[in-house]
Amino acid sequence: MIDQVLTNSNQNEKTSFKTDSAKEKPLRSIVKSISWRIVGTIDTMIISWIVTGKLDTALLIGGVEVVTKMVLYFFHERIWNNIKWGK
Repeated sequence: MIDQVLTNSNQNEKTSFKTDSAKEKPLRSIVKSISWRIVGTIDTMIISWIVTGKLDTALLIGGVEVVTKMVLYFFHERIWNNIKWGK
């Protein structure tokens, strides 16, 4: 499965969708995901610092948040993979 994601090995499969000539390479998607997660975590840390007034608490919240958001997203994605709507 990871091989298919990283190498786009499903390119020969027939689909009813038009192919996108501006399709992103998997590595670009990975880098974008990581950079977005960094932006989101920094945002959470700043908000936590403003609300609590404590930098150490904000860093702790951000550290926990980065892990929990990745786990939640994984399960969110797996559930959506089982939903036929829109495919």
